[in-house]
Amino acid sequence: MQLRYSFALGAMLGSPAMAADAVLKLEIPRLDVAEYHRPYVAVWLERAGDQSHAANLAVWYDLKLKNKEGTKWLKDMRQWWRKSGRELDMPVDGLSGATRAPGVQQLAFAGDKAPFDKLPAGDYELVVEAAREVGGRELLRVPFQWPPKSAQSLKAKGEHELGAIALDIKP
Repeated sequence: MQLRYSFALGAMLGSPAMAADAVLKLEIPRLDVAEYHRPYVAVWLERAGDQSHAANLAVWYDLKLKNKEGTKWLKDMRQWWRKSGRELDMPVDGLSGATRAPGVQQLAFAGDKAPFDKLPAGDYELVVEAAREVGGRELLRVPFQWPPKSAQSLKAKGEHELGAIALDIKP
């Protein structure tokens, strides 16, 4: 019996500390326009002080076009393209995905997995950029601290190509 308790206690003490988690809810608004195309969307992290690129989180674009023609329009997300997009060979596993329909989309990130597990403590900005063929372009920033000291619920609101954005971070 003592052996069983010792093993259980040892397993608890030896387990890694709970890591922080981040959940992003991103609204793509339904637009009433003559020619609608789903927006290309890039989500990435920047260091708050100098706005240098820290990590990519997601890039949604048209993956099904022949001869990778969908990559031709990635540069319309100008800020993301300048920060890191032009250096990537798309598609990238775990990063790129198909465009999303209007509505609320959700992305969840575990703090003990890439890229959050490698982020040094500090101030960051979550950046979301959307660009649409025959449409506009919009960029939103949500500042946050990593790792969080307490649960945070941060929000931003777009006006054209992006709707409400909510970033929930918990330690």
